[in-house]
Amino acid sequence: MRNEDTLLKKKIFFVTGTDTDSGKTFVSCSILCAAQGQGYSTAAIKPVAAGVSNSSQGLQNEDVIALAEHCSLPLTLSDINPVCFKEPIAPHIAAGREGITLNARNIAEQCQKIINMQADLTLIEGAGGWKVPLSEQETMADIAKTLGIPVILIVGMRLGCLNHALLTAQSILADGVSLSGWIANQIDPEMSVYQENLSTLVNLMPAPMLAEIPRLDDEDGVSQASRFIDVEKILSA
Repeated sequence: MRNEDTLLKKKIFFVTGTDTDSGKTFVSCSILCAAQGQGYSTAAIKPVAAGVSNSSQGLQNEDVIALAEHCSLPLTLSDINPVCFKEPIAPHIAAGREGITLNARNIAEQCQKIINMQADLTLIEGAGGWKVPLSEQETMADIAKTLGIPVILIVGMRLGCLNHALLTAQSILADGVSLSGWIANQIDPEMSVYQENLSTLVNLMPAPMLAEIPRLDDEDGVSQASRFIDVEKILSA
């Protein structure tokens, strides 16, 4: 049951990860799925994507398609993803190869168009990690800073995640951005001393853990993962 008090203010979060393949899109889709299940309207934006594959509708980015499937607002793929590069490489390098200059303010303006549609929950998913470059002067962090919205950090639970998570959280706060919380996403089912690593992060991270998603092998993983998401906890973060 949706809590009307929560909706006094529409919620917008910037979703970043500890690194590439931390599960940003998977977790974002899971959050959106859980929110829809509670009756909330949803929207998502992945303003910059890199890497396309052939589909029945031409060249498309798989992450963008996945996000589109979990948006309740009538958004096109180009609405969700205004900038998409062919090669799955760092955005600033891909942009240079295609003769494009990325600018955080312009990208933020594209995001604002979707934010203005006022879904109950809007997620803006970054590309790669917090400090992935957009150009020689700006990084992905500048989009969140320009928009002035809080961040949810996806921690890919695997060897090395402690350092990556703590440094990323430190960087987010140093940039003057609010860190609403973090989500543990177990991407390595064979991770040694998983519980000990999780406990360490709970104790040391400067923000609360909003959810813990175990490794899921089911084909309908998003639906399964959404069961581990407490929507009200995220909306009140």
